[in-house]
Parts: sequence; C-alpha cells; structure tokens
Amino acid sequence: MHDLNCSVMDHAALTDCYRLIRLRAEEVVRTARPGQFVHVRVTGLEQTALRRPFSIYRAEDGVLSLIYKTVGRGTNHMARLVTGDTVGVIGPLGNGFPCGGLEGRVPVLVAGGYGVAPLSFLARRLGCRGVLLAGGRTSADLLCLQDFVALGWDVRVATQDGSQGEAGLVTVLLDRMLETQASGRPELFACGPDGLLRAVAERARACGCRAWLSLDKHMVCGVGACLACVQKLRRSDGSLWMGRVCNDGPVFEASEIVWE
Repeated sequence: MHDLNCSVMDHAALTDCYRLIRLRAEEVVRTARPGQFVHVRVTGLEQTALRRPFSIYRAEDGVLSLIYKTVGRGTNHMARLVTGDTVGVIGPLGNGFPCGGLEGRVPVLVAGGYGVAPLSFLARRLGCRGVLLAGGRTSADLLCLQDFVALGWDVRVATQDGSQGEAGLVTVLLDRMLETQASGRPELFACGPDGLLRAVAERARACGCRAWLSLDKHMVCGVGACLACVQKLRRSDGSLWMGRVCNDGPVFEASEIVWE
C-alpha cells in the first residue's frame, strides 16, 4: 500500500455522466490486482472532505486508470481536474478477484453499470476468453464493451429501457445462459449494486457453481480502521463473523456472504 500524490495525465468524458481519469502512479500500478481499489483525495476540497474509493480500471505502464460517475460534490469537483493537477491516492487496497484456478471452467463476468470497470481489468489478466453480461438502465450506462470485444470475449448486453440489447435486467441474460450452459461450466464474477450481487449469489448456489462478488460498501478510511464497512460473513465451518469490506474484501466468494 502506498500513499502518493499523483499527477493527472489526462481526463476525459466517456458519456454525459461517466469520466475516465488517468494518473501517473507507478508504485500503485506495480502491485495492483483486479478487484482492488484506491482511495482518492481530491486537491482543492476542504481537508474535512472524505476520500473516495474507486475500483481500478487499468494498471499498466505506470498509469492508473479509473472510471467514475459524477454523482455528488466530491466527484463533481473531481471532474474539474485537468492535466498536471495532483490528487492524493492510497492504494492498492483490499483483496481482489482470483485470476487462476479456473481449470476447465468458463469465466462469466456480470456487470451492472460502471461495475464493468474492474471486470475489464480482470478480463485482461485472466489470459483466457469468456462471457461478459453487462447491464444498465440505458445504453449510456454500458461502458468498456470494446475492451472485451478486442479480447475476443462473447459480449451480451441488457438495458432496462430496451435502448440496447435485451430489454430488462442483466439477470435475464444470466438465467438464459445458466439454463443452457451453452458456454460450458461457468465461474461467475460480478460487480455492481447489491441487488445484482445477491441475485448472482442465488443463481450460483442453485446451479452449484462458484461466484466471486465485489461488494460496494461505504468506505470511510479504506484500511479497516473505522469499521464503517462491516459485513456479516460465514466461515467454511458455518460460524459467523463480521468482516471489513475494505480490508477483507471487497471481493468475497458468494457462499461467504450473509445477506441481511
């Protein structure tokens, strides 16, 4: 883990509300793994402002890339950063997705909105082809699809308003794929809102496959000290414990998670 002041290399709009920022962060990039995150403090916000956690989209050639959505005061202030500005970055933080041990299983990545960002990083590191199931409210919420196309992945999309791909939730695509298992025995990886993650966990249990879920919790410190992001978990012996999503996760195997 490193605590750095990183310079902005470039910063661009992907859509009306999604942005891509690239930072020079060689120390973070050197050890970053898919599913990990960084904690960012934006220069210019008052000192009392909390850092924001962002999943790592890419980490290569000394450059850390993040995708974020402008949703409030912090991210709107962040959207004003330009090349040469600096931001404070702590990372890489947390435990990410496993990148090995598939042994004949087909990776199936299930993304909701900008939850696709860390899954793109994962696809680049897996070293094999799989299936991406991406969902959003509208076509504007479908991001990074070309990343997967370039890697030769099978890309399937759904939008709630029917503006692109299947009309409905992304779980419609998942149900259809699991019913036929036309792509082979799956290993599921998911990132998105809690409702999606819980739905993926239920389907993994029903079909007897593993699922790795990246939980999205409110993280204040990012290093396990404040206990703001605790999650009830189940050990292999059935006993329960309270884990810290920022430190023990954010990625957990679905059978570990106790949903409230």
